Amino acid sequence: MLDIQPLNDDHHIWARQLIHDEWGSTRMISRGRLHDMTTLPGFVALIDDQRLGLVTYRLDGDECEIMSLDSRAEGQGIGSALLKAVQQVARAAGCRRLVLITTNDNTHALRFYQRRGWRLAALHVGAVDDGRRLKPEIPLIGHDDIPIHDEIELEMQV
Repeated sequence: MLDIQPLNDDHHIWARQLIHDEWGSTRMISRGRLHDMTTLPGFVALIDDQRLGLVTYRLDGDECEIMSLDSRAEGQGIGSALLKAVQQVARAAGCRRLVLITTNDNTHALRFYQRRGWRLAALHVGAVDDGRRLKPEIPLIGHDDIPIHDEIELEMQV
């Protein structure tokens, strides 16, 4: 059975390793700003006490930005359940929209989010190229051998 829990001290070592493994660092660039992913709130998805998913987010005024979403077992509703948990937090905090950033190579994420009602909101041309000044470990080539240059912003009204 899927259990969604707030990210807490019991999960931090696991979460830090997952973020590092999936994102190449515990630092994340979004819209020109560098974020320490280890300081963000989030939720952990567990099935039979096994940690299989993580979402992190940040609240900023009337906006909630999803910073990372990772599932170690696709097709089991983990990502969708984690997104719903953040939507509830955003609603309770009085946010008017959820936002997230992905890169131009991440066609899997674009399909995933759009199927769940997220809309394309903006294209930030060259934003990843600029972000490499703050986080040089961002790879030049991404999924499906697509060069990574741009950020794609998606949104959902709360």
